[in-house]
Amino acid sequence: MKMRILTLTMVAVMGLLGTVSAQKTVVDIAVGSKDHSTLVAAVKAADLVATLQSAGPFTVFAPVNAAFDKLPAGTVANLLKPENKATLTKVLTYHVVAGNLDAAAVVKAIKDGKGKVVVKTVAGNSLTVTLKDGKVTLTDENGGVATVVAADLKAGNGVVHVIDTVVLPK
Repeated sequence: MKMRILTLTMVAVMGLLGTVSAQKTVVDIAVGSKDHSTLVAAVKAADLVATLQSAGPFTVFAPVNAAFDKLPAGTVANLLKPENKATLTKVLTYHVVAGNLDAAAVVKAIKDGKGKVVVKTVAGNSLTVTLKDGKVTLTDENGGVATVVAADLKAGNGVVHVIDTVVLPK
């Protein structure tokens, strides 16, 4: 009997933890990842934390630190300067799409689009989404390509997909 009560208690606690984690925002997911410290610093510098903690839903393509390292030397430091806030905001919102597009929805849209789908970002620009070797790729307006390396990190206000390259608007 004690074992059954303990098991039911553990199930109840795990269910509660699942509910709590589902209430995390897309920002909380990035903050909780050591691989996204550059992205978090940029979101804070652009004053986008409150926006990305709002109801959404948002689909965020979150570049890892190594993605920012691929940019030309000094780019990130320059973007983080207060006088470049508008440019930084445009770059960051280019990584966000309105709606809750999990991996299944993205793949379906690509298949329905006969191999590609063009999505409008919160910045107002477009990203072309395709499949290459079974992986979802994003092509920015300049021809730069990012690959989704982790998908479907669910938040209470959307979903985060981790990418290996920063995409840039024109």
